[in-house]
Amino acid sequence: MRALVVERLAPDYAGCVVKDIPTPEPGPGEVRIRVRAAAVNFPDLMQTRGEHQHKPQVPFTPGMELAGEVDAVGPPLVQGGVTAFQPGDAVCGGGRGGMAEFAVLPAAGLRRKPETLSFSQAAGYAVAYLTAYVAFERCARLQPGEWVLVHGAAGGVGLAAVDLARIMGARVIAASASDHKLAVIAAEYAPEATVNVTRGFRERVKEITGGRGADVIYDPVGGDVFDESLRCIAFGGRILSIGFTSGRLPVLPVNIALIKGFSVIGVRAGEYGRQFPEKGRENHEAIWKLAEEGKVKPRVDAEYPLADWRAAFDSLADRKVIGKTIVRPDL
Repeated sequence: MRALVVERLAPDYAGCVVKDIPTPEPGPGEVRIRVRAAAVNFPDLMQTRGEHQHKPQVPFTPGMELAGEVDAVGPPLVQGGVTAFQPGDAVCGGGRGGMAEFAVLPAAGLRRKPETLSFSQAAGYAVAYLTAYVAFERCARLQPGEWVLVHGAAGGVGLAAVDLARIMGARVIAASASDHKLAVIAAEYAPEATVNVTRGFRERVKEITGGRGADVIYDPVGGDVFDESLRCIAFGGRILSIGFTSGRLPVLPVNIALIKGFSVIGVRAGEYGRQFPEKGRENHEAIWKLAEEGKVKPRVDAEYPLADWRAAFDSLADRKVIGKTIVRPDL
């Protein structure tokens, strides 16, 4: 089968190559999937350089989210077996190896693809929406009518936050450094307001919120964006630290937190589920129920064949994406 393989860790994806490798066989409790779509996430890019906290042993195939059709199931386990899925079933899930024609994953980590989502939408759904759900529901305890400022609103994680906050009844301010991206977000997701952060945003956010400031700030950017967010958070508000795509880790002057009475909460959706397994299962059920009911609008920005994986990676690295970038091994 054809697969994208990271043969060595290097800058600019220099250690990556598309090549023929043996088609994997599913073991007990596993399913082999004919991959129809694999989402590109920032951890995929970081892993090619060895910069992510999870460091797979080389060689490996990136792709932590995928969707496709069951091709084969492994032999039964001592107690039970792979009975939930049959060849031909449309499924989605994650873990490893999505950027290949076939991938083998544990059956326990797969779900049936909702009919409301395409393969590409399903492939890029779980990580972004689970992050937003844990941030708003578990960490911020978001209430209807509260003001939510979403930074990096055009990215996959940010756009999911815009969508989910809207569903939860919040008043959403979408923030980005691109007027074009903000126009697309306004047309497709109808937030209460949009703000271009390149011109500064704290006064505009205060103006939009009647001087109060944002009750919740969703920040996957960090750096200067975090610093200015401290100036437009409402008293008693919550700043949700999702990541640091700016490349700079900000430092919190605790005197500002003391004076304004706000909280800064780190959000790691996967770790939350590991620490609280029952709540983790509830989180997954909640986001997939929203998908099955057709309430969410995951946006696919572009699809690339496996041979054009570099262009797909670059589109994410260069911040050109509105929503999710997808690699299609079946093209």
